[in-house]
Amino acid sequence: MTALDAVLARITEDRLREAAHAVTAIPSPTGREAPLAHLLAARLSAAGFAAQAQHLDEFQANAVGRLRGSGAGADLMLYAPIDTLTTGQPELDVPWIGPELRPDMLAEPRDEGPFVSGLGASNPKGHAACILVLAEALGAARPELAGDVVVAFGAGGMPTNAVEAPGYPARANTGHGTGCSFLLERGWHTDYAVIAKPGDFVAHDEVGLCWFEITVPGVHTYAGSRHRLPYRNPIVTAADVVTRLERWLADYPARHRTATAAPQGIIGSIAGGWERMLAVTPAACRIRLDVRIAPGTTPLSVKRELAGFLAQFDVEPEMVLAVPGTSTPPGSPIVRTAIQAWEATSGRPHEPVPDNSGATDANILRARGIPTVRTGMPKAATDDFSRGMNTVDVRAMRRLCEVLARITLSTTGKEAA
Repeated sequence: MTALDAVLARITEDRLREAAHAVTAIPSPTGREAPLAHLLAARLSAAGFAAQAQHLDEFQANAVGRLRGSGAGADLMLYAPIDTLTTGQPELDVPWIGPELRPDMLAEPRDEGPFVSGLGASNPKGHAACILVLAEALGAARPELAGDVVVAFGAGGMPTNAVEAPGYPARANTGHGTGCSFLLERGWHTDYAVIAKPGDFVAHDEVGLCWFEITVPGVHTYAGSRHRLPYRNPIVTAADVVTRLERWLADYPARHRTATAAPQGIIGSIAGGWERMLAVTPAACRIRLDVRIAPGTTPLSVKRELAGFLAQFDVEPEMVLAVPGTSTPPGSPIVRTAIQAWEATSGRPHEPVPDNSGATDANILRARGIPTVRTGMPKAATDDFSRGMNTVDVRAMRRLCEVLARITLSTTGKEAA
């Protein structure tokens, strides 16, 4: 029996289902990942990894572990974030997610035939569960390794600022890859990395993102005096800005398309006025938007492009967040190895998937000098974004585990030395 056979024999759909249940059942909204990190660290330790829960503060933590090789080969990191995009708390998610939380929007895993559903059951938790089960299989099979296998589960991987609510960190920097950055700052560097996130392909690059804030000025006045005092309602002006900006964003991808990326942009928030006092107009209305940026495009160049468009309204954008897009050279050993692993598992040639606009912690890993690829599972067939995030197919999990196992043994196994 080969090392690969020995590892894959320990990766069953039953074990994957159990792992998907285990990680989905523990709520881990951005900023409150510590309980899940402790479970993951304990399971890595039980599998023979030198593991720890790595706290950023009381509420937020990574989980990371190392299975040591002989030191004669390259070290590989298998990485997945563990925080969910929404919280599962009605008081924080409703009404913006919908009128109520559906069962799949709660941290309560359910079996639905070959699927497991629950908050984040696919993205990110199903992908984290695949890495966990693979780590346990490696610990049980104990193949001869030339390089170390580092397994890391990162806090704060979602594109969000801090949740301002009781029981969450007071720190502003809880999302946008903060756990991944902390992990690397504490010395957990490897020669190569693989991040498991949705997408049934191998990606060597991905977009970054910029957030902008646009403040539309107006005049604070009273409804009873509209006909007697100067009147300039910034909410009305903002409506015109938003309408034209939406058309600008629709055309934006065509100007920045690459072979693999079609970076998108959306208006995510607008705020203006007191909800408790509708008798007055505010002196300002604030628009916030997310603009994705292709690898090789600088945040400042996109800011200047947006500023040029907004000049017609006599307003300027303020950049409030920037995570540049990154790329690993296509000829890098980790890219070649990942594609070979994908092809061996799939039984067909790999073809790059175009028009991607999703960003992950791979940008943090690459920016810190670690050649990184991304691979994962296809989303469950649905037109509902949340259901795609919250439903995972255990059959697809088994297939992803094989891709990851092949990459791991090809990179760190004794033959790789």
